[in-house]
Amino acid sequence: MVATVLVGMLCVYSLSFSVMFLLISRRLGGDRMGMDAFAVGNFVLGVAYVLQLLEPPGWSWMGVVNHCFTLGALVAYCIGGVRFFGRQAPLRVPLAAVVLGYAALQALMHFGLGPVARYALLSAACSLCFAGMILALLLGLRSYARHLRGEVALFVVLIAGILVLNLMKLGKVLSGGLEALAMDGQFQMVFYIYMCSLATILPPSIVWLVLRRLTDQLREMAARDPLTGLLNRRGLAGALEACFQRPGTAARLLVIDVDHFKRINDRHGHHAGDAVLCAVAGMLRRAVRQGDLVCRMGGEEFAVVCPGVDADEAWALAERIRATIGSKVLGQSPGKEELRCTVTIGISGGFASTDALGQAMQAADAALYRGKQAGRNRTEKPGSECIFEAPQA
Repeated sequence: MVATVLVGMLCVYSLSFSVMFLLISRRLGGDRMGMDAFAVGNFVLGVAYVLQLLEPPGWSWMGVVNHCFTLGALVAYCIGGVRFFGRQAPLRVPLAAVVLGYAALQALMHFGLGPVARYALLSAACSLCFAGMILALLLGLRSYARHLRGEVALFVVLIAGILVLNLMKLGKVLSGGLEALAMDGQFQMVFYIYMCSLATILPPSIVWLVLRRLTDQLREMAARDPLTGLLNRRGLAGALEACFQRPGTAARLLVIDVDHFKRINDRHGHHAGDAVLCAVAGMLRRAVRQGDLVCRMGGEEFAVVCPGVDADEAWALAERIRATIGSKVLGQSPGKEELRCTVTIGISGGFASTDALGQAMQAADAALYRGKQAGRNRTEKPGSECIFEAPQA
């Protein structure tokens, strides 16, 4: 009786969270983060539990569909996880293939080896699926899920629990037959208590992952320039804080201004100007070293922060940037005219904290101004070489 009540609760949990996941997926728009697949998985599992409550003893279509839907729900969850981590994965075809193929396999097992074999097959198939989930999550800790270590650890522990219970069920079925699956048995009660615990913990955990992903996306959007994808001023400050957490780190700032950019906008239009800015941004990304920070300060002005370089290295990088941009075609005008431009670059002295960024910016701007006064398309060093200190509180 207790196990039957627990299965009824699982029906309600699964179908309710299926509706919730479906509503969330529709609100997410283009990137549904796998919530549509999770909704299908919960719905299919809920139907499987309903059939489990209704199915008569022995071979019946309800029992076959129950087993097919149970395994199909796991497939839907796996596809939802793949989609959550940004990979494209179809749902309908794999789900239909698993359900239909497993129905045929059940018939072969039941009429070839008996009903015990059919139930043992389900436990074995579920165990393999859970083991695959755990392996994929553990491998993901070094790649696609490395920023979700705590959440992945929780999922691994929970899935490992249901894996162990399925292996125990497999052993009991093989040794004790179908009597081991009696709903009033102690093992079945333990099994469904754990399943109810999973149904209580996992769906809110999935919703938490979606909220965290949305929060991260909003934070990323706030830190990036929407046109070029480079850091903006806010993003640069945040990246510098992480950079200067390493003791003894100093950096130099390059301020880069596109010469006569207003002429491009006035003559060819803002679309052409935007194309030039994007081209300059791409060249800056390719020209800097790994670990350098590239930022669009606003308008046609860019900045590069170079940690751990001396004055000569900063000068060499600035000259490489200036020569590269000046030698390339940056786009085409509406009239198919090649768009080219040059840049003027001002270099700051060294600075060793985020609080000193303002002083470094003033020094680099002053150098940039001297370069423009001297004719543009040139690199200017700071007026005096110094290490800028953070202002005293």
